[in-house]
Amino acid sequence: MEPNTLLDAVLDEAGISHAGLAAHVNEAGRARGMTLRYEHTAVARWLKGQRPRGRVPDLICEVLGERLQRAVTLDDIGLGTSGSGHGPGTPLSGFVDRATALWRSDEQRRPDVVGAPAVTGTPAVIPVWEWENPPEDADVSRRGHTSVGLADIDMLRAARAHYELLYRKAGGVATRARIVGFLTSETAPLLRGSYPDATGRQLHRAAGGLVAIAGICAYDSDAHGLAQRYFHQALRLAKASGDRGLGAYVIALIVNQSLFLGEHRQAVAFAESALRAAGGHITPALTADLYAMQAKAYARLGDGAGALSCIRSAESAADRIRRGQEPAETGYVQPGLVNVQVAEALLSLGDLGAAREHATAAVGTPAHDRGRVHRLAMLTHIALRQGDADRAVATAVEMTEQARGMESRRLRDRLRAVRTHLVASKCAATAGAAELIDGALRVPL
Repeated sequence: MEPNTLLDAVLDEAGISHAGLAAHVNEAGRARGMTLRYEHTAVARWLKGQRPRGRVPDLICEVLGERLQRAVTLDDIGLGTSGSGHGPGTPLSGFVDRATALWRSDEQRRPDVVGAPAVTGTPAVIPVWEWENPPEDADVSRRGHTSVGLADIDMLRAARAHYELLYRKAGGVATRARIVGFLTSETAPLLRGSYPDATGRQLHRAAGGLVAIAGICAYDSDAHGLAQRYFHQALRLAKASGDRGLGAYVIALIVNQSLFLGEHRQAVAFAESALRAAGGHITPALTADLYAMQAKAYARLGDGAGALSCIRSAESAADRIRRGQEPAETGYVQPGLVNVQVAEALLSLGDLGAAREHATAAVGTPAHDRGRVHRLAMLTHIALRQGDADRAVATAVEMTEQARGMESRRLRDRLRAVRTHLVASKCAATAGAAELIDGALRVPL
């Protein structure tokens, strides 16, 4: 049995205890001539995945519907024929209920949610296909208890900026619990609130940006199935907002995860989907990143012509980037990012000279703390491949010092990879740098 996260979320929204729900269900049953003697322990079993017998699921819907002053269906509480899964055409209100249930489960660190594996094949493709294709949301207005205004939306935007900065400085492991707590306590009530269509579009856009950061933090914590679900949620929120550019940004995050998971053909296809569907709404920064990631995927597939074509497209788009004309989400595409992506693609193709030229340019360009670690790691690797031990050691030391204070599984991966390359070089000069990395890795996350 899988835990019924939807019922748990609706109970939380209704503000009713396990014992309270049991008592109300017993009372509703008596009104229909039924003798029911449920206690809080029965509700606990329902939340663990046990299905109540007979007409009891309908009574639960009635009790919760009266409490919330809206219709509550069996699907809303995870007891319908469709269960808690996501299917094509899921109404926006049902999606919101499922999304907020996931946030609550993540906050509670439920093993089945946090440890879920990433999906592949059709289940991975459907959310992207649904984003790209009709039907669109004709009206995203909602009637709830709390009126949502522009000040609430501004608060969500400020929170997204805050948690993104925290992630860059401290890492996803340290940031994840805080942003998930914010989604549960602040964002969920707003999505379930009352707002007209125009306000709802802005609300879903702001919420989508926040959920994307939660996905990034989950990815950085090695919770790949959970990260994927957050990215898919952010994509659905982007569609509800009507902002194609935001959707393309979320797909860029999915492409990045696909590359990490070794799904290279999928990465190429998803990037192509974003570039095609966003059209004129996609900015030069995002265009550059998508083409650069495609180049990496083609290079890993051994398609040199495809990789070089995408490199040219990435560099052309990067030349068109104008600061101040990009949305907040694409701020990660800082000067030098395309260089380091291109360096990685060229390294896969075996062009060490060109790879080092791009990696050196990337390191010579200012970047946020996290990005700089990745750039230094790439330059270290290339220097070792070229037999330049002195440069590799100096760069590895700087990289390790730069990574101090960050709690990130991805950065740990970078440190371990660099250490492996240092040791494999069998140069006496690299021993000290390898020991420095060992010291950094001894500190648990």
